[in-house]
Amino acid sequence: MEISTMAVLPVLLLLSFSFHHQLQVLAQATQSYQDFSYMKFVHNATNLPQEEEYDYIVIGGGTAGCPLAATLSEKYSVLVLERGGAPISTPNVLSSSGYFANLMEADDGKSTPAQKFTSEDGVKHVRGRVLGGTSMINAGFFSRAQEEFFSKSGVEWEREEVEKAYEWVEESVMSRSNLTLWNSAFKEALLEAGVGPDNGFSLDHVLGTKESGSTYDSLGRRHGAVELLNKGEAKNLKVAVYATVEQILFSSKASTSNPSTIGVIYTDSKGKSHRALVRNKGEVILSAGALGSPQLLLLSGIGPSSYLSSLKIPVIQHQKNVGQFMADNPRNNIFLVTPFPFDPSPVQVVGITTDYFIESNVGVLPFSSTPEPLTFFPSLSSSSINLSLASITMKIPGPLSHGDLRLASSSNVKTSPRVRFNYFQDPVDLARCVRGMRKTGEMLEAKSMDQFKYTDLQGQKGFLLLGSSLPSNYKTDDSSMEEFCRSTVTTFWHFHGGCLVGKVVDGDFRVMGINKLRVVDGSTFTVSPGTNPQATLMMLGRYVGLKMLQERKEYRIS
Repeated sequence: MEISTMAVLPVLLLLSFSFHHQLQVLAQATQSYQDFSYMKFVHNATNLPQEEEYDYIVIGGGTAGCPLAATLSEKYSVLVLERGGAPISTPNVLSSSGYFANLMEADDGKSTPAQKFTSEDGVKHVRGRVLGGTSMINAGFFSRAQEEFFSKSGVEWEREEVEKAYEWVEESVMSRSNLTLWNSAFKEALLEAGVGPDNGFSLDHVLGTKESGSTYDSLGRRHGAVELLNKGEAKNLKVAVYATVEQILFSSKASTSNPSTIGVIYTDSKGKSHRALVRNKGEVILSAGALGSPQLLLLSGIGPSSYLSSLKIPVIQHQKNVGQFMADNPRNNIFLVTPFPFDPSPVQVVGITTDYFIESNVGVLPFSSTPEPLTFFPSLSSSSINLSLASITMKIPGPLSHGDLRLASSSNVKTSPRVRFNYFQDPVDLARCVRGMRKTGEMLEAKSMDQFKYTDLQGQKGFLLLGSSLPSNYKTDDSSMEEFCRSTVTTFWHFHGGCLVGKVVDGDFRVMGINKLRVVDGSTFTVSPGTNPQATLMMLGRYVGLKMLQERKEYRIS
């Protein structure tokens, strides 16, 4: 049964007042312990020369870009160009207590770390705009990729080097914490509902229920990809913040050779233009993410020639697949208002099947001050209280459905591109959602969840749900469940594609037909890695960086 919201508002108001105070104390106590040594590399772009030269230029100081830059700096000079600011300028990204507030903050269009946009499907999204990228605004879950990711990637992976790259990342940013009360109950509910076996703690992608790592430590402090910059060589590494790359520069195209990348043009926060050039044998590496990388290729003249010509963008190289095969893993949720307050709890547990993944977290949401619910939590009209909410969240792997990306502006990189993901276009994705949400319904019937039910004035027990509840006939009626999936779909922010391996870049992540240009980020992925991609994105940056160093070494020897 469901209980009306009004029946419990007085209790919730009292609990939320106490809990909100605890959150403020926690936030103040946890923002001074991260390792900010990387700040010695960081410069405001306004203070950089109008023109400089480097061995490598990394566009995007995000989840893959930070470990890539740190690795390349071991031997060569590296410039990282990040459009956002340093994490210390936006303290909400530094602790679990600021996670939801960070996502709900109004986008100022310039420096807020969570940049908002809405897909052509009508789903609200965010993307990272801060040094460290989306690893600084996500829920922190750290889990490795599934075997399918590697086998279908189009890359000939050296698996021993993959393992070493994961370990290099994990020793700096991954933590293991004791399960919270909610996550312990959530884990038991998964097992009661048949998502077994119990795999205990594991970073590997294994069928069943498991605990995994987090980029939040036991005190709620975030250790995102930005801290991997601490492994860089100080004399070789420079990071420019508030540096927006406008265009990639190419040499004149000779009739018998491919165009070569020579550098980039970027602007600082005052609108001043700068040029950064690469030395002989150097490269430009795009690590701007699944939206930013294909967008910048298109703006720079690499994409479908007829499309670029229609926008009056000079064509450097015809590449019909730039911006194609965009995909986002659908997310559907059930939200519970808990009868007692919780500290914010990041994702700690996941149930893994071949058809779906189920995760959960707990947060506090101040509804009255939230201009947009961002589809993470539903709106609660006419309320000014903070609620302790638990989500049970289902994600389907893959997905098989995909769409495309197009420019919203042919000249302004700060304008988010238009993207359509075509959620549930493939019937297999929809069938997986139905099965996953039915499993969620079974979890709500588990004994371990009874403690989170309310008792009404008549003595009946039930959950207090916010937002949509499962149809009453969810166990048997496919059509009603399909409609539920379509009407409640939102995003896990795990979008990928646009520069796929084998279609835009080769197996070494080089842009095909262009010299000295690579793409190293989630835009190259055919499927999303594991339950949550950040571990593999960080691994990718380290892995490709080492491969590039080896290539330079072999070139010198030859």
